[in-house]
Amino acid sequence: MLVYPGRCRLLRTAIVALYICLLCFSIVGAAAGKDYYHILGVSRDASQQEIKRQYKTLSRKHHPDKNPGDERAHERFIELAEAYEVLSDDEKREIYNRYGEEGLKNQGGPGGGGGFHDPFDIFAQFFGGQVRFDRRGSGSGRAKPRGPDVHVRVPVTLLELYTGTEIEVDISKQAICPHCDGSGAATPDDVETCNICGGSGVRVVKHILGPGIVQQMQSTCDECGGKGKKVSKPCPHCKGSRVHREADVLAIRIEPGMRDGEQVSFEGEADQHPDHEPGSVVFHLQQQTHKTFARHGSDLHAEVTITLLDALIGFNRTIPHVDHKIAIELSRAGVTPPGHVQILAGKGMPIRQHVTAAAAASGGAFGDMHITYWIQFPKTVDAATKVELASIFDSATWDGSDAASKQNTRSHRGKQAPPEAMAHDEL
Repeated sequence: MLVYPGRCRLLRTAIVALYICLLCFSIVGAAAGKDYYHILGVSRDASQQEIKRQYKTLSRKHHPDKNPGDERAHERFIELAEAYEVLSDDEKREIYNRYGEEGLKNQGGPGGGGGFHDPFDIFAQFFGGQVRFDRRGSGSGRAKPRGPDVHVRVPVTLLELYTGTEIEVDISKQAICPHCDGSGAATPDDVETCNICGGSGVRVVKHILGPGIVQQMQSTCDECGGKGKKVSKPCPHCKGSRVHREADVLAIRIEPGMRDGEQVSFEGEADQHPDHEPGSVVFHLQQQTHKTFARHGSDLHAEVTITLLDALIGFNRTIPHVDHKIAIELSRAGVTPPGHVQILAGKGMPIRQHVTAAAAASGGAFGDMHITYWIQFPKTVDAATKVELASIFDSATWDGSDAASKQNTRSHRGKQAPPEAMAHDEL
């Protein structure tokens, strides 16, 4: 059998090269997956503040409500929530950095058996809602206490509550210093263990009460303030305070039909501090007075002044709705007594809860509109007109069969149009 050493070496080289290529392809295939840093548009060393800020900006831009019918925007919205859920959790982020998306699946995290949280729940944390769950992972050590909530009253118009809108509110809050990451030190090497308490944060004080009687007490170390660490050189940016003031913008989503006094919460957006978890910023909606309509629950109430002639012979007129997009038609064919209330079904405020299937199919459920009529009487009547009126009313037919009308008239007897409406016949 003949053996050619040159050919054998060439064959071995080709096999080794093929093996290396297959290995590279397997590594690339294992690491392939969604690039969460690219999705959020941040670098791999981005801070939590940068990740949060970028998610807030992009999620608002691609929210399905702002892009109706745009399937790509909806997919992008979901991708942003997935990326934020991974990169905002230190434990998941470390696994992702080392093993990629496949590593998260093997750990049973997002993308694996457990799946991701609802992207709208994550969005609600930043733009209002009552979703409260911990996304920081289990971690270790004692949980930090939660800081206080911040309550803010936000004036809203009836139009904004009727149509829905988004209100941006500028806030100034306390944030962890990004330069020292809340340590208060110029560099990590400037943080030292307290030489008084040995890093425990407490001091043991002994008192001799008598022969053989010793009392031992613990107190917070006054040298390090109970932290167990001391800073030899403070951070030049926060001057060792570990926090600084920061401007932020929160966007409140006003849903159609929301009510006066309703709350919109932003979890974790209150003042930050290294020693506690931030509380929530809670906005309290405060409805402003409308010049035409008063709101009672889901119903709208308005007062309309009509002339005495209209009250006697009937009328047809229109008034603008809250959004001025539709005109409300008011029509009366008979006599309208003072204080008469006309109810227009389905012309009130949107109803957010208890919507029936039929109402949902027709575009939603609405409350009613209540129109109260007041009579505008003439200031003077001349003699000739008095004679004509007497003749007319002598021949008029008086119907006393309408008990409800009689009761309504008695309850408003002596009332005319409100003083501000006496001089005109408009709303």
